[in-house]
Amino acid sequence: MKPKNVLPKIIQNDNPSLQLIFTAACIIIILAGIKAAADIITPLLLALFIAIACSPLIKKMIDYKVPQWLAITLLLCFIFTLFSVFATLVGASVTEFTASVPQYKLLLSEKVGWLTTLTEKYNISALLPRKRILESLDPNTLMNFMSNMLGQLSGMLSNIFVLFLIVVFMLLEIPLAKQKLTYLVSNQPRGEQIQLKSDVYRVIDSVIRYLSIKTLVSILTGVSIYIILKLLNIQYAILWASVAFLLNYIPNIGSIIAAIPVVIQAFILNGSVEGILVIVAYFLVNTIFGNIVEPKVMGKHLGLSTLVVFISLIFWGWLLGMVGMFLSVPLTVATKIALEANPLTERFAYLLGNGEK
Repeated sequence: MKPKNVLPKIIQNDNPSLQLIFTAACIIIILAGIKAAADIITPLLLALFIAIACSPLIKKMIDYKVPQWLAITLLLCFIFTLFSVFATLVGASVTEFTASVPQYKLLLSEKVGWLTTLTEKYNISALLPRKRILESLDPNTLMNFMSNMLGQLSGMLSNIFVLFLIVVFMLLEIPLAKQKLTYLVSNQPRGEQIQLKSDVYRVIDSVIRYLSIKTLVSILTGVSIYIILKLLNIQYAILWASVAFLLNYIPNIGSIIAAIPVVIQAFILNGSVEGILVIVAYFLVNTIFGNIVEPKVMGKHLGLSTLVVFISLIFWGWLLGMVGMFLSVPLTVATKIALEANPLTERFAYLLGNGEK
């Protein structure tokens, strides 16, 4: 006797619980596959978003009668030259900083000893026990954190050649993208074709707008931090300004993470006054650019709630690593628009939004 095929009945069952379980199982399998293939997916995603961000510049040059191949070549030569200078300066600072880590550990141990003596002298050891201070300010832990953070950033920069190749091929495909999209949806009713194309263009426009504004704000943040650190005579100013520029792409916590190593260094090498001034400087710069300028320019265009942005940072960071944290907002925007396109998932899209329909 031929066994019955049960799976189609379960899929087509009107029971919402079974449909929910089946959908959740499919999502888990897909996410597990993405996480397993993260080493392949992350450079492709990063290249895709870079290509999308560069496409308006390419289009502008083509409008001025510049051949497509020449427009792509000029843009990539400019980016590659800029990046080479940037990588050389930062690479030298990272090497010098790494070589100085043992010295920093010794100086930090002295500072911790001075702090514990101070708490005992003024009878505040009950509030700040010696054991807790030693655990919180362990030199090995703090220096390893700083070295690992710089190592991850250097690792991202080391794969730039492969990334540029992928970006080049993606930019060459731009003229065919609309044609391929039209062919992809050609078997759908005309109304659905228009809607699908509209959703795709919304994703692209949102990504371009977000990355453009975020890049501008990150540049302003990095330049401001560099000037302030130079004025305060803080060592490795170009390195910490570069870290501030890069980590500013990570929403909510990026600017905080960027401030930790330079604050520690300022307290160790320069003194308490400079350390406090660095804290104040980072706070003011990130408040002005991150909480005033960026929201004013960005407006409510993305339509994501603050909580969703923070949760998406954790989720995409877990799924795709550092690149996922950098791209958490555009990836979440794309997911939200995809959910809005289907009447069955519109409610989930509303949950990701900022409460406006």
